[in-house]
Amino acid sequence: MASVARIEELVKVYGQPGQGVLVHALRGISFNFIAGESVAICGASGSGKSTLLNLLGCLDRPTSGRYLLGDVDVAQLDDEALSEIRGRSVGFVFQNFNLIQQLNVRENLEVPLFYQGVPAGERHDRAEQMAALVGLDDRTHHRPMELSGGQQQRVAIARALINDPLIVLADEPTGNLDSATGEMILGVFDRLHDQGRTIIMVTHEPDVAGRCDRIITLRDGLVIGDLHAGEMTDATVAEATTPAPHLT
Repeated sequence: MASVARIEELVKVYGQPGQGVLVHALRGISFNFIAGESVAICGASGSGKSTLLNLLGCLDRPTSGRYLLGDVDVAQLDDEALSEIRGRSVGFVFQNFNLIQQLNVRENLEVPLFYQGVPAGERHDRAEQMAALVGLDDRTHHRPMELSGGQQQRVAIARALINDPLIVLADEPTGNLDSATGEMILGVFDRLHDQGRTIIMVTHEPDVAGRCDRIITLRDGLVIGDLHAGEMTDATVAEATTPAPHLT
C-alpha cells in the first residue's frame, strides 16, 4: 500500500540555553506510515513522543534526516511553505481541545478554512457538514463552554478533518475525558479509520493503543518496538505501552 508519510534517519537535538547541554530527543529513527492505517505512538516520558508528533505535524524541523509528507520533503521547506503544508495536509486533535472560547462551534470549524483562503460560503457549508459528521449539527451555534468535554473533543476532531488532511495527529485524545466519554471518542476515531483516514496518536493507554493497526514504542529517542495487528495480544500491547523509563 502507498506510504502517506515517511521518516528517514530522523534526528532532533535540542540545546539548553546557558548550559551548553545537548538533548538528543530523536536519534536517527526511520519508518513509514501507510495510507489508511491507525498508529499508536507510545513510550515513557522523555522518550521522544512529543518531539516526533511536533515533527510529523510540521511544527518543528529535524536536525537531520528526511520527513516526506506525501511526496514533499518537509525538512527542506521555508517557514511560509511549512505553514502552508501544515494547514493543508495535517489535522490536529489535542488533549485540551484548543477551541477558541469566543467562537461558536461553526466558527471554530471554519478557522482552518479561513487561513487557507476558502470563501465564506464554502467555509460555512463545510463546517456544517463536518459538525453533522460528528453528530453536532444541532450544536453549531453553541460556544465551547456550553458543551461537554466529549462534545468539545468531537468539535476538535471535526476541525482536524475539515481540510481533508493526509494525516490526523492526536495527542492523548481521551486524556481529559472520563472512561465512558473516552470510549465514545474512540468510537469516532474507529469510524474515521473505517473510512480510510490515516490516524497517528500519542497514547499511554493500552486500551487505546490496542485498537490501532500498529504500535510504535520509543525509548530515549530510538524505536524499540513496532508492533503490527497480527502480533497484538493483551501481553504484547501491555509491554509496548509500559516500557522501561528513559535513561538519565
